[in-house]
Amino acid sequence: MDSIDRALLAQLQVDATQSYVSLGQAVGLSAGSAHERVRKLRERGVIRRTTVDVDPAAASRGVLSYVMLQGSAWMGDPPTRDALADIPEIQEAHIIAGSASLLVKVRTSTTEELQAVLRRVFAVDGVTGTQTIVVLETFFERPMYLGGNGSS
Repeated sequence: MDSIDRALLAQLQVDATQSYVSLGQAVGLSAGSAHERVRKLRERGVIRRTTVDVDPAAASRGVLSYVMLQGSAWMGDPPTRDALADIPEIQEAHIIAGSASLLVKVRTSTTEELQAVLRRVFAVDGVTGTQTIVVLETFFERPMYLGGNGSS
């Protein structure tokens, strides 16, 4: 990946709906060249998907929590992984090192709904404990940093 690919990705993270003409102009390419590079980035799996950035509060999912799960077994294997993936309020799940085995990101509309999600998490086979952090305010989020790392 070169600096032009990184510039294309940065532009797409700002607005993935922009035309290839404007995308190319932003990075110094023709529309056709921009399209071809984006196509190759998709083929290589660099661009996994194109999605919409939804405002959680506007979509009635304003309560953000991170929950660390302790378990009696490896949390990334089925059926535990699949049972957690079936809880729609869980947006992300990460195997972690430290006092917990897994970190999940949960979005709910209320703390009462969060409590119901935690009950469902506790019912998952292999989960032995949780520690929940409720976010009071998010003052910034950013897309992935695509600065140079010295390799192409």
